[in-house]
Amino acid sequence: MFSRLTDEQTAIRDAVREFAQKEIAPHADQWDEEHAFPRDIFRPMAEMGLAGLLAPEEYGGSQLPRLTGALIYEELGKADMGTAVWLSVHNMVTGAISRYGDDEQRTRWIPRLTSGDALGAFSLSEAHAGSDAANLQCAARRDGDSYILNGSKFWVTNAGVADLYLVFARTGAGYKRAHGVSAFLVGQGTPGFTIGKLERKMGLRASPTGELLFDHCQIPASNRLGAEGDGLKIALSGLDGGRINIAATATGVAQAALDVATNYAREREAFGKPIGAFEGIQFMLADMAMKVEASRLLVHQAAAAMDDGVPATQYAAMAKCFATDAAMAVTTDAVQVLGGAGYVRDWPVERYMRDVKVAQIFEGTNQIQRVVIARALLGSAASA
Repeated sequence: MFSRLTDEQTAIRDAVREFAQKEIAPHADQWDEEHAFPRDIFRPMAEMGLAGLLAPEEYGGSQLPRLTGALIYEELGKADMGTAVWLSVHNMVTGAISRYGDDEQRTRWIPRLTSGDALGAFSLSEAHAGSDAANLQCAARRDGDSYILNGSKFWVTNAGVADLYLVFARTGAGYKRAHGVSAFLVGQGTPGFTIGKLERKMGLRASPTGELLFDHCQIPASNRLGAEGDGLKIALSGLDGGRINIAATATGVAQAALDVATNYAREREAFGKPIGAFEGIQFMLADMAMKVEASRLLVHQAAAAMDDGVPATQYAAMAKCFATDAAMAVTTDAVQVLGGAGYVRDWPVERYMRDVKVAQIFEGTNQIQRVVIARALLGSAASA
């Protein structure tokens, strides 16, 4: 067990575990099958303080340490990865407003977000701007006391169900790359803003992902978050924490898959004895367990570094890359341990495998994580 956990952290983890296993896990298969977004559980999670993990208490937030947040996301991921992902994105929006918003924006939005009245969505990626986040084409033009937004956003988690969208757009034709990106708060229902195509995905089917369309969408200049040109800085400021959240979530999925595979190996018999008595299955389970524990320790190390104010970019990249690769391997092996039963939807391991694949892609692909790690190791030599 990680030695830095306090009694409070253990109590919070246990409370979230109980809630997740009672209110989320039993419904995850149905949500997946029906592509149903479970908005009904948002307010109960908010009442537990989970909708304001990065927000100050004066605005209704819980402002918990990153390590506590990692414990929470692991338990949510163990119950249903989709729920953990859409909540993480919501908290990214709440955290950005807490950090960069003015008093009016904080007062107007954070209490609604932390109470569960409003759900947030983070809108950075575009068709040609994923890993290359500075290559945005969505544009915002200043027009007196307003901005006019034109363009589109892709791969937006919570598209169509969110109430507030944090949108990053290019401001000013003379700006280049990162220096010309600004952040805007756009409410659902704003004229000129519509939801486009919703993606048909391999996994995370209860967590909607879709396209945002802006056609001469007029928003008040007071809805700009931070200074003009600071958008990419705002977007990237949440990367380390977001990567830790995804790593923790993937660890939870891997733990769930290991639990199912272990229990199945105890009970399923072949050739007159449990399949867990065969060395081939034992070695698979042992390797799976090692990957889960190593992932958890990397996640805790990265989260603790952020809490201590230590530069955590390398740790966060390591945790995200390792934990998500490990979760993909563990869930795949869980399907193999269950054999034919693992390939059908009577057992949840096929859903775990489908869900966790995307964790190797979003919040920076694992190829990008390896670039981040290598640059931290090599310094200037990495770009020589």
